[in-house]
Amino acid sequence: MENYVLKPLFSFAGSGVVIDVRREILDAIGDKENYILQKKVEYAPAFESPTGPVKVEIRLLYVWREEDAMPTPVITMGRLSKGAMIGVSHNKNKDWVGGSSALLEG
Repeated sequence: MENYVLKPLFSFAGSGVVIDVRREILDAIGDKENYILQKKVEYAPAFESPTGPVKVEIRLLYVWREEDAMPTPVITMGRLSKGAMIGVSHNKNKDWVGGSSALLEG
């Protein structure tokens, strides 16, 4: 179980995500259809800030119109973290964390 995280299908800012999954947590879920068990991603620090290493996640939003052969990237989001997970609830009282836009080469 140490290689997985438990995620509710409908959550915000990482609320309800369980990083250290145990069998008894899974057994206690009454509405299992509203959760996924996802392979854990280990984020490696990407750069050193003045107060320690920072992990980075880049998210891309694509639009795929019916007439297009491929999806088109329209916006990016870079997320910085020092917590156990990338997200607001795991980075409280930390600096050099948060979200920003990232640039794409044209």
